[in-house]
Amino acid sequence: MTAAAPVVLPTGGRWPALLPIAIIAIPFSLRLAGVDIANAWIIFSLLIGLMLTGMPISISLGLTVLVYLFTMTQVPIQSVALKLFTGIEKFEIMAIPFFILAGNFLTHGGVARRMIHFATSMVGHWHGGLGLAGVLACALFAAVSGSSPATVVAIGSIILPAMVNQGFPKRFGAGVITTSGALGILIPPSIVMVMYAVATNTSVGQLFIAGIIPGLFLATMLGLTTWWRARKNNYPRQPVVSWGERLRAFRESMWGLLLIVVVIGGIYTGIFTPTEAAAMSAVYAFFVAVFVYRDMPLSRVPKILLDSANMSAMLLYIITNAVMFSYLMTSEQIPQVLAAWMLDKGLGVVAFLLVVNVLLLLAGNVMEPSSIVLIMAPILFPVAMKLGIDPVHFGIMMVVNMEVGMCHPPVGLNLYVASGITKMGITELTIAVWPWLVTMLVFLVIVTYWPSLSIWLPKALGMMG
Repeated sequence: MTAAAPVVLPTGGRWPALLPIAIIAIPFSLRLAGVDIANAWIIFSLLIGLMLTGMPISISLGLTVLVYLFTMTQVPIQSVALKLFTGIEKFEIMAIPFFILAGNFLTHGGVARRMIHFATSMVGHWHGGLGLAGVLACALFAAVSGSSPATVVAIGSIILPAMVNQGFPKRFGAGVITTSGALGILIPPSIVMVMYAVATNTSVGQLFIAGIIPGLFLATMLGLTTWWRARKNNYPRQPVVSWGERLRAFRESMWGLLLIVVVIGGIYTGIFTPTEAAAMSAVYAFFVAVFVYRDMPLSRVPKILLDSANMSAMLLYIITNAVMFSYLMTSEQIPQVLAAWMLDKGLGVVAFLLVVNVLLLLAGNVMEPSSIVLIMAPILFPVAMKLGIDPVHFGIMMVVNMEVGMCHPPVGLNLYVASGITKMGITELTIAVWPWLVTMLVFLVIVTYWPSLSIWLPKALGMMG
């Protein structure tokens, strides 16, 4: 009996180009032919098909909404135009460009270098030395920048060359900084948290305070992983420095560290809202970078303003289209149908959170965090509320998923940023980060099924009932 010949699909020619067209055309053809096919299948087939063509996610979202509304519904075009404008008329959205601007000022203004010096003076003499200092410096910079890629650039570009010069393997340093840089979206302030708040109408202030303990917890776990691997492999350590030197390093970095007090302290005490805190942080970062540390000349300010405006415009365009997509989801009652189906099947909180984690980790393979939050949150959030899950806890869990997604291929932003600094390939970097990535996955399980880790502090401070 001869073995059957394997089925070989053609890989060349037109097949890759025809795949997105087929994904889009089949559900539409079935609906037009009178076949009863769920609206959700049509919407998501259209979205995935457009994304597979290489179209930017923001345009894919907007085009999905427009095509569906104009071919499958009787919605007037005026309501779509109105939704485009009313969807981003939220005060919280103004925080995004301000946090981006503050992060850019801090990245170029010498704050990171002084934070690294302070972190090294505190923990450099332990096993792991500069590696532990990198974790601590990332945590400190995360508390003032709100962005993971910015944290990797600011800390990694300074500490990675120093680690290699001291005899650390390049893979070890790259693994530490790539994963520790992800703390930028968990330790407040966080741009991803602001986007979750916009998508779900959750309090930005509650999310910021809720991210403090999980952020410190993850930083500790990453630090322990770094210490253990350094001790196991006998990597170099820094000499112990005197308390006088530590105090001097603290004084030098104090202006940058004070921004943590300005943002978190101001929000907690009610002096200003999260959006006003973002504006304050941008002004404060400019003042420190230009007039206190004097590491950034005034001639560089216009370029930083332009770069910040470009990044802000990109994110706001994604938000605008994501708001329209959320409107389509709600009008077609897709989240409500999903919630009813899960409740009918008897899926409880544990199973739902497991499914959400798997879904978000898979999404992290093909999309960046902002897009995932803006697409997934409006769909999953109503189901979570039906099951009695706290909205703040659910938000922190989504942010941790985004952290993991930033550190693995093929779309991990931190991997690409670290690759540019270290000149290492993505495959080599993926191997380098795996011990810390496993640590982050363990932390994801902890934060998913231990809600008190996220919501204890806001409740203790009287911010939540």
